[in-house]
Amino acid sequence: MTTPFLPAGGRDDMDGGTVDHDALGRLAAATDTAMVVVTAAMEGAGGWERAGCLVGFHSQSSIDPPRYAVWLSKANHTYRVALFGDHLAVHFLGEADLELAKHFGTVTGDEDDKFGGWEWQPGPGGVPLLVDCANRLVIRRDAVFDSGGDHVSFSGDVVEASTAEESFVPLRFDAVAGLDAAHPAEERPRPPTERAG
Repeated sequence: MTTPFLPAGGRDDMDGGTVDHDALGRLAAATDTAMVVVTAAMEGAGGWERAGCLVGFHSQSSIDPPRYAVWLSKANHTYRVALFGDHLAVHFLGEADLELAKHFGTVTGDEDDKFGGWEWQPGPGGVPLLVDCANRLVIRRDAVFDSGGDHVSFSGDVVEASTAEESFVPLRFDAVAGLDAAHPAEERPRPPTERAG
């Protein structure tokens, strides 16, 4: 089984070896990562622009001070908004949040208002906080790292964190693996630093 974010088959890497993408896909799928919705906002000449997307690449990146990182696809509207925003919200999804995951994973903010029909409120730096997702944190972005791949790392200090009173079972990658992404892998820039056309 391969994962949708890795191409099938192998390719030559820069050292002349071969990366077995099927094996890498199996290893990544075995982690069955918890899914999150990342939201961002920026203020421009026309007012506030909001964005959000379903994300599987994320991790705590420091204990003291508490820091968190997310990796956003360069083809994604949320990536472009996050470049100019100061804060990102990371909403941890539970198994009951499958419809929210489908919406933020299959609708593109390039064409639609992803927040229409979903209750939200502005958080620090204007970042949208999804009211139905009490398990969330907000980071103040202070670093962006582009290693040349199709995703870019955004990291920062955790400035707010909240949880629901009851525990939850995370929505895992396996539950959303069959979704048709709003921006398929073919739209990711090649070379990675150019915007997809």
